[in-house]
Amino acid sequence: MSYQVFARKYRPRTFNDILGQDHVVRTLRNAIDQNRLAHAYLFVGPRGTGKTTTARILAKALNCSGGPKADFDPDEPMCVEIAEGRSLDVLEIDGASNNGVEEVRALRETVRFAPASGQFKIYYIDEVHMLSNAAFNALLKTLEEPPEHVKFIFATTEPHKILATILSRCQRFDLRPIPADIIASHLQHIATEEGIALDESAAWAIAKGADGGMRDAQSMLDQLVAFCGESISEANVLDVFGFTSRETVAALAHALLGRNTAEALAIVQREADAGRELSQLLGELIGGLRALLIAGLDAGANPEGIPAETWAGLVEAAGSYHADRLLAVIDVFAETEGRMRWSTNKRLHLELGMIKAIQSLGEVRISDVIKVLAGAADHLPESAAVSTPAPEPAAPAPAPAAQPEPAATPKPAAKPSKPDVNGIDGLDALIESAPDVPVEPIAAPQPKAAAPAPEPEPAKEQKPEEDDFYQDPLIQKALEMFEAQIR
Repeated sequence: MSYQVFARKYRPRTFNDILGQDHVVRTLRNAIDQNRLAHAYLFVGPRGTGKTTTARILAKALNCSGGPKADFDPDEPMCVEIAEGRSLDVLEIDGASNNGVEEVRALRETVRFAPASGQFKIYYIDEVHMLSNAAFNALLKTLEEPPEHVKFIFATTEPHKILATILSRCQRFDLRPIPADIIASHLQHIATEEGIALDESAAWAIAKGADGGMRDAQSMLDQLVAFCGESISEANVLDVFGFTSRETVAALAHALLGRNTAEALAIVQREADAGRELSQLLGELIGGLRALLIAGLDAGANPEGIPAETWAGLVEAAGSYHADRLLAVIDVFAETEGRMRWSTNKRLHLELGMIKAIQSLGEVRISDVIKVLAGAADHLPESAAVSTPAPEPAAPAPAPAAQPEPAATPKPAAKPSKPDVNGIDGLDALIESAPDVPVEPIAAPQPKAAAPAPEPEPAKEQKPEEDDFYQDPLIQKALEMFEAQIR
């Protein structure tokens, strides 16, 4: 027998073999068990997630012996014919090469004929979005009211290109990208069956690079076996496909969170010189930052395949930043990712994005200043606290109150340290200790109203001195903190 690639050899044969699409499998099994079968199904999802495989398994369940039934024997003749694509009752049509009106009219003519041996005549159209509008319109009437022995199954990666009138006549199932841990586990299963020594880190690297597609992962494993033989390590995966190791992503995240610009740029240069895919490196970094952001809310968040020891250090480093800082960094990298997509000089854009991201971690924002000023009263020395005098008893005829002398300007003990290029250390400490909500000033107790007395002669209005405002302890603290001067 000729050699079969892993993607065909280990293709799911029953509903129980489908991985990562539990919501689709459960719905289809229940529909078959309850005899609630629709006349048209639409499978939507990225490449390699199981659209064609699920369609063939559904066709087996409908046309198997004694069917329809969800638990069928995949080795019976009818199911084998469907799996091999030679069943007369299950017609697979390529929408890209049969997208005209004439092809759809020929299909409408064959719909009237009864199935040869199964219970249903099943039409499976792959990449159905490639049909022209005229072909869709020619199919509308047949799709809405097909004969009882006919079922339509469509598959597409671009559902937005399908006419709304077609979508409304189908039951739609969205197949999701398969999680990396499921792909890695399945690759280990294939390696065991084939007698291949596949490192766990290598399986995870393949799964991350496959980006949710099981078929892509199986094809990469096939290629690695041809390259490496019976022993595959993570280094082999990185060399063949240009992927980035988890340790490199963690080191880059450490340099970013530590605001070590030189180290971050050195890692980018090393990966670029090694021929790594920089877009994939940035995508891995964004995924790691997202995981750290979620870890701040949920300690049990998925570490994105990063080893436990390295993950604990990253969580600790990210804990010194508020969530809005991490969000700002992710926004910077999202813009960088968009620029890199169409640029020939990806390294330049990644380096610029890295510098901007590190700067955004250390910059002072107006919200930080407001928080500091709102809580600065807690940091004032006790000698600067203003005490409220107790109210004096009312006099029979009070004289105009004398204007209080301005308080002496408190002399700063020492100037704060100069800010570094990445931020203001003293202000960062105040931001951390400042309250999250503005502190409401405590109103001074008001003296009780005295008995009415004869109004004294109006005195000349005294103009408050302009310097009184600047003698307020809070203003003095702000001037000291920012090394400001009154001009």
